[in-house]
Amino acid sequence: MREGVSNRATALAAGSVVVAVVVLALKAAAWWLTGSVALLADALESVVNVAAAAAALIAVRYSALPADANHPYGHAKAEYFSAVLEGALIIVAALLILNEAWGAFLAPRAPEQAAVGLAVSAVASAANAAWAMLLTRRGRALKSPALLADARHLWSDVVTSVGVILGVALVTLTGILWLDPLLAALTAANILFSGFRLLRESVGGLMDEAVPPATMERIRRIVAKEAAGAIEAHDLRSRHAGRFTFLEFHLVVPGAMSVREAHDICDRIEAALKAELETAIITIHVEPEAKAKHEGVPVL
Repeated sequence: MREGVSNRATALAAGSVVVAVVVLALKAAAWWLTGSVALLADALESVVNVAAAAAALIAVRYSALPADANHPYGHAKAEYFSAVLEGALIIVAALLILNEAWGAFLAPRAPEQAAVGLAVSAVASAANAAWAMLLTRRGRALKSPALLADARHLWSDVVTSVGVILGVALVTLTGILWLDPLLAALTAANILFSGFRLLRESVGGLMDEAVPPATMERIRRIVAKEAAGAIEAHDLRSRHAGRFTFLEFHLVVPGAMSVREAHDICDRIEAALKAELETAIITIHVEPEAKAKHEGVPVL
């Protein structure tokens, strides 16, 4: 099952590279036709899209490798490195756009062949939006940080592209030339925000952040329900690594309970948790009743 998930994630990542290259070509054509610095800013962001999509493809393929002697917990965290790289590239693109916007503000000029250029840019944005929708849906289903990071970046690109298209159309209609570099600067600001947010989320994954509180509560309820026969469960810990969720806790059982009975309880808990979290990796440490930390609490 996991191999099928990895293959689907890899196919989507490869599709992102193809889409990014096509969109870059369309946006570069729109800038070449118009000379608009705002459309140049939009095209520069697409350069980042290509690099980020390629990094995501490499990360997804690497994260699919099975565990080995040097990486006994697998390679799933490789996807977070891709997302960190993408966040850094987004920030670099924003700084380049700000530089171009400043130059255009000092020497503004009217866009040329605006209607044709904007039409080409609109087609590119529509392609980005369609692919972003697909990546968001499939990235959530596959629990892939790299695919979700790529989707968020594309949504940011779509929003800024729509703003740029409307703004350049306004420049053409009104003749207010300084609006073009202003739009480019606003695009850069939005991209910067997106980049910093992506970096924050990706670094959180590398730092072994726990699962969200709502998920942890579901986990606690499952353990409490399925641990009948045990005395208590304590020291429940969790972390994310790519699309995998690692869980571990101590299960206290009566001293007279046989190994077989304790093992059956563990199997029952693991089966229920994996039904809730398909990619959960679970470690249960069985302890005798002398290790109980609470009195009168059957299962925590």
